[in-house]
Amino acid sequence: MNRADRQARKAELEHAIEQQRVDLLVATSRWQSAGRSLDQGWNLLVRFKVPLLIAGGMMLYHGARRPGGVARLAGRLTTGALIVKRARRLLR
Repeated sequence: MNRADRQARKAELEHAIEQQRVDLLVATSRWQSAGRSLDQGWNLLVRFKVPLLIAGGMMLYHGARRPGGVARLAGRLTTGALIVKRARRLLR
């Protein structure tokens, strides 16, 4: 291999590395934009962590004292969530 061949090979390799860097930047950007909604939801949960823990503790205490009420509440919440989901689907 002479000097010109080595320089040409080096230029090819540098171009391939540069293209890989560009591809990596594009993939990183796509990955961050895809996970943005999950990150926002997680940040919302973290923001309300203490009130959610307090509410969960109160529900556990109430559930331990009256188990039938918890089952009724769970059924109502499930029904409400399904109604909201169907309403959203109809409004689209």
